[in-house]
Amino acid sequence: MSTIIRITDLSKRYWIRHQGQPRYRALRDEITHWAGAPFRAAMRRLMPNRHGRVQMEEPEEFWALKGVSFEVNRGEVVGVIGSNGAGKSTLLKILSRITEPTRGRVEIDGRVASLLEVGTGFHPELTGRENIFLNGAILGMSRGEIRRNFDAIVDFAEVEKFLDTPVKRYSSGMYVRLAFAVAAHLEPEILVVDEVLAVGDMQFQKKCLGKMRDVSAKDGRTVLFVSHQMGTIRQLCSRAVLLRAGEIAKVGSVAEVVDAYTALQHGEAMSGFEAGLTAKTKAIAVEKAWTSNELGEVAPCFVHDETIAVHAVCRINRWIPNAELRIFVEDSRGRRVFISDVAVNAPAKGLPSVFRAEAKIPAHFLRPETYFVRFWIFVANLEVVDDAPNALSFVLQDGGSKWAATEGLDYGCVFSPCEWTTSSDNE
Repeated sequence: MSTIIRITDLSKRYWIRHQGQPRYRALRDEITHWAGAPFRAAMRRLMPNRHGRVQMEEPEEFWALKGVSFEVNRGEVVGVIGSNGAGKSTLLKILSRITEPTRGRVEIDGRVASLLEVGTGFHPELTGRENIFLNGAILGMSRGEIRRNFDAIVDFAEVEKFLDTPVKRYSSGMYVRLAFAVAAHLEPEILVVDEVLAVGDMQFQKKCLGKMRDVSAKDGRTVLFVSHQMGTIRQLCSRAVLLRAGEIAKVGSVAEVVDAYTALQHGEAMSGFEAGLTAKTKAIAVEKAWTSNELGEVAPCFVHDETIAVHAVCRINRWIPNAELRIFVEDSRGRRVFISDVAVNAPAKGLPSVFRAEAKIPAHFLRPETYFVRFWIFVANLEVVDDAPNALSFVLQDGGSKWAATEGLDYGCVFSPCEWTTSSDNE
């Protein structure tokens, strides 16, 4: 296969400035501030602080990408995976010529169509019809090429009824449908797709994944695809790239890279929590917490068909009636998945005393993800006695469930353990 994308020592640097929240200032305050600016600048240069250093506000250097190098062959579907902040979106923006690299080289042999953010490349005041022609022109298509694909784009996007409506009135789902349809049908050699498809509904996501598979297998086009859904990556991609903190962690087959990503998540998961001395300063506090598997072993990693136990040991220094222990379970996007409460038992004897609790999360309940556990001790509608945010984290893998075979689509936060009653009768 011929190489269509060659990335060599690609790096991108940003400067982060840290400022406190400014207070409200009236017009006279602004005039006074700017009038005294030259004097303050001179004083900062001349007068060191108490440690002997000049007080200068230095921006922090942040490398979103560091020395990234890999190649993509023509006709490949390559998945780009990694935790939030790993540099995935920055990489795609550079490949799409939206952002310039700080150093390094990118060689691309062909036209690139990108779907990175909802509404990117659309003019809000123009109609859907006008934006189709605008995007086609941006991609270098002639008017004849756009006209030839116009009906297919409208049919795929399912927005014919709103074709002459300004896109600023579209919902986010309509934006995505039209944007993907334009990018996929205007015959680019390279299609770059960020996880923006998560905005669309389930049926449209399946439609998009099928289209990406077709443009690669039948038309020989190249697809770069970012997703947190490992099932989708396994189903769609032939190779994958794992990014960690802006650097290449692994490039190879999908199975190898997904396994490396899972192992990385396992290493970062926190199976145990200890509050230390702070537990002795509160009336009731979570002193220790951990997660364990069905064998009772402390563990941060589980499979989809395994029961997960969340343990908490609470120290009671002063008894508070009606106190409760609550766990919040959140996913990697910060979405609250569920909460669960239990009453804190009164101490049987003197103080201080210990209260132990165990919550079991049933098998087949959570979808494969990385989860974070927060602990509260509280009195309902009165006060929060103790708060331990992100005390634990655990990784849930897909152990070959039927959900892995459905293209990794997002079926929600949980798989509801409904009780079904069925019957069959002869006519």
